[in-house]
Amino acid sequence: MDVPGSKHITVIPNGAALAADIVGVDLSQPLDAATFKAVEAAWHQHLVLRFRDQKLDDPALLAFARRFGELDQAPIHAVGDANEDPYPEITVMSNITVNGVSIGNLGHYEAEWHTDMSYNERCPIGSLLYSLEVPPAGGDTGFSNMYAAFETLPAELKRAIIGKSCKHDSSRNSAGELRKGYKEVTDPREAPGALHPIIRTHPVTRRNALFLGRRRNAYIVGLPLDESEDLLNRLWAHASKPEFAWYQKWKVGDLVMWDNRCTMHRRDAFDPSSRRLMHRTQIKGDRPFFDAASVAA
Repeated sequence: MDVPGSKHITVIPNGAALAADIVGVDLSQPLDAATFKAVEAAWHQHLVLRFRDQKLDDPALLAFARRFGELDQAPIHAVGDANEDPYPEITVMSNITVNGVSIGNLGHYEAEWHTDMSYNERCPIGSLLYSLEVPPAGGDTGFSNMYAAFETLPAELKRAIIGKSCKHDSSRNSAGELRKGYKEVTDPREAPGALHPIIRTHPVTRRNALFLGRRRNAYIVGLPLDESEDLLNRLWAHASKPEFAWYQKWKVGDLVMWDNRCTMHRRDAFDPSSRRLMHRTQIKGDRPFFDAASVAA
């Protein structure tokens, strides 16, 4: 649909549980206030936005992202020495190596369903990912609607998680690799990481979403370990249903942004002999909370 007052911006929902294309926006140029307001409203409504056929350099990507808030420093920098990095808010996502050294992170592996950096006390509000090189097959990114996952929970499961918190393990990344400097976790109750409510209230939309983070080494605080594992298995079985998901098949020039507070995402593996190069930036986060008054008694 066309959005009034926004210079013919068109929002085209893709018909899945989330995500829409934004047509008529050149993100290499600054957006006027009305256009940005329309884009932001579409983001809150559709959770994931895609802008195709963009031609962005790093300053333009950062300028657009900063309209949504302060940006995080990249956990992995585009060059070896962070002090020499002209764009420290850009993370390079790539399997490409130069002289035997990787220029980015995550490689060609599958990334399991997760929420970005949920193991921190403050989690990113959202992320933006821009494609520069894509493989001929594979490397698709899936997104899942955690509003819908929560709203369709069986009543007994919903009751079981009201007021409960989950520990989000920080020892492994989304590809399941042990992070440098961390020890192997054998008991999820002893995993490092932040505690967050399993039901998260979005500060803008005031809707509730499941907030699961990552499955491995998760623990529901206060429960015996076997009960925690059983409840988490049931929650993940529900949250990972295909009807909540949409997959982005990348083309060069695609910019996709997602709301980290109410979505999860994953990535398909791809042929390691193919090249994939993405630049990502993320919007600095807030502390997850649950508004108990938002759930009917």
